[in-house]
Amino acid sequence: MRKLIVLAFVGLIAQLIDGSLGMAYGVTSSTLLLATGVAPAAASAAVHFSEIGTSLVSGFSHHKLGNVDWRTVSILALPGFVGAFAGATFLAGLDGDTAKPWVAAILLGLGGYVIWRFLVLGGRRPTFKTRPSARLLAPMGLVGGALDAIGGGGWGPVGTTTLLSSGRLEPRKVVGSIDTSEFVVAVGGSLGFILALGSQGIEWSYAGALLAGGVVAAPIAAWLVKRLAPRVLGVAAGGLIVLTNSKTIAEAAGASDGQVALLAGTLLVLWIAGITRAVRQERRAREIAALDQELVGV
Repeated sequence: MRKLIVLAFVGLIAQLIDGSLGMAYGVTSSTLLLATGVAPAAASAAVHFSEIGTSLVSGFSHHKLGNVDWRTVSILALPGFVGAFAGATFLAGLDGDTAKPWVAAILLGLGGYVIWRFLVLGGRRPTFKTRPSARLLAPMGLVGGALDAIGGGGWGPVGTTTLLSSGRLEPRKVVGSIDTSEFVVAVGGSLGFILALGSQGIEWSYAGALLAGGVVAAPIAAWLVKRLAPRVLGVAAGGLIVLTNSKTIAEAAGASDGQVALLAGTLLVLWIAGITRAVRQERRAREIAALDQELVGV
């Protein structure tokens, strides 16, 4: 029972992050499930079944607030579904012990990418020109869907970062469109897992706990997307992902307890330093924005 309560809290925090940044629900949830000893395929399956509900509520909330570009969603949906179904089928065919360090490596890379996106590129402001083309969206959906199913997360890191860097949609519509299209990706991945694993191979209680927390957080996150400091939240989430999956990889490689502890301690210090830098960057950005407003007023 205690584990289910913890997972519900994880689902709540993960959805707050995902609904605000357009990424990290699956990566965060899968990382913590792997850390508790759940097999990679079972972890990803639980996350995807919970995402059917959380993405549905999140998408509806974003739609009501005008955060969704439906043309983008319609183009992403089919490639995302196909990619997720194929990725789920592939992951389910792998041995759990063999797959775990490889999945952790994918999650580690995604966590590092989240940190880089919000810490290194956090100060850049894209210009919004034309809407994204189908030539960009279709392959992005296919790759993002496959990575999402194999790694337990990846739709947001691939989709959100690609669309933000393209400069063709304003940030709130990037987040809203990626969160809304994730419903179709979750359905594709879930269908692949249930056909490959059967109902007995899925941790339904874990999926239910994540869903409960995520559904509570989804409408709050859609409202917060205009008010939170994405830079700080992104670095904080990315650091947690890197720290947890580095430990998993080190243990799989045969590192001693002392070596694992040293690695975790080093990454913890770097994580705190990264959050501190992100906070300073955010303060400076706000000071500059306030100064610009004063100059405009003059």
